[in-house]
Amino acid sequence: MRILFCGQSYYRKDNGQAVFMIRLADGLVAAGHEVMALAPSEKGLANRCNVNGVIVQTVPALHIGYNLNITAFSDSVVEAALDEFKPDIVHIQDHLFLSRTVLRLARQRGMRVVGTNHFLPNNWSNNLYIPRSVQGVVHKAMWHNMLEVFNQLDAATTPTETAVAILRKQDIRIPVKAISCGVNQDEFYPRPDLDPTVMRRRYRLALDRTVFLYVGRVDREKGLDDIVDAAEMLIDEPIQFAIAGKGMYRDILVEQVNSRGLSHVVAFPGYVPGEDLPLLMNSIDAFIMPSAQELQSIATLEAMSCAKPVLAANARALPELVEHGVNGYLFKPFNAASIAGTVQLFLSKRQRWAEMGLAGLERARPHHLSNTVQRYVEWYESVIGRSVYAHTRQPNQPIGVTAAG
Repeated sequence: MRILFCGQSYYRKDNGQAVFMIRLADGLVAAGHEVMALAPSEKGLANRCNVNGVIVQTVPALHIGYNLNITAFSDSVVEAALDEFKPDIVHIQDHLFLSRTVLRLARQRGMRVVGTNHFLPNNWSNNLYIPRSVQGVVHKAMWHNMLEVFNQLDAATTPTETAVAILRKQDIRIPVKAISCGVNQDEFYPRPDLDPTVMRRRYRLALDRTVFLYVGRVDREKGLDDIVDAAEMLIDEPIQFAIAGKGMYRDILVEQVNSRGLSHVVAFPGYVPGEDLPLLMNSIDAFIMPSAQELQSIATLEAMSCAKPVLAANARALPELVEHGVNGYLFKPFNAASIAGTVQLFLSKRQRWAEMGLAGLERARPHHLSNTVQRYVEWYESVIGRSVYAHTRQPNQPIGVTAAG
């Protein structure tokens, strides 16, 4: 099968949408399918390369911040890609500029187009500092903008049943299915023989404290202010919160921590590359996810796959992953006191940490990336209406690429 992906980013691995698209594309290639990915150019100019067997075609783009790119002059590149690659199905990852172009041009060619929704209005309005008094109106307009694209699709997925329910509360008119983003459990797995001090030293984390790790975008909607406030309440406890990642809100948080004398309780390891992340996950005591806007949370799944207990906000899709008292604990969203109390509860249950980690590992097993890939293949086939693909590319019909560096 030939699948063409499209999204606002492919080169970035610091946001969930890009991580999902990259891993699914790689998994499909490994399963014997042909994949092309269209994305705005990181450098502004169109380029083509091969990344792990995926043909990555970038289009001219102007980066304007918050993972948003203007791609007003992409028609000719998109048309050439569609005509050359001849996908059996097109899979968009958002409703933004490039995806709209791909949808329009694919429809002109009679191609099937599907999408995965990663969007929640709060993830935008919080970072844009839109006043609460007008957020309701703004969110309604944002949903309208999203649905005018997604209602033109043949079908859609989203990672969890919670996310499906959110979409169905809107005016979605197409079939919607929950398929997990998945987690690569060949990389993220328990490593009991690992010396945790190696990675803790590398990322300047405490060796003698219980470390709670957050990994993800360091943006305003992630609820990281609440971690800083909780840290102040726990200043005398032998703990450390590690906020790993990059984002627009990082400098603000660092200033908050420094001005309040909390640098020994809150650390900022920075962006953790993919090769280090499974090792770092295995070197901490628990994972923490304070965001109240998660449609799944790949990072939480990665921590569970490493048999780490999870402390998470009791909001959106996180309770689908974390069962209170079983594989971790849930706290009230937007509530620093609840975070502090949950941390103290966790500290009092040290004898159950290993048990909770193993419970999380079992809950993560069905999310293995291979299961996600298989479910997407079956979904694509159901949308196309056939499961046998006779028109494979012939040896004399190559798609020109250059090797990625």
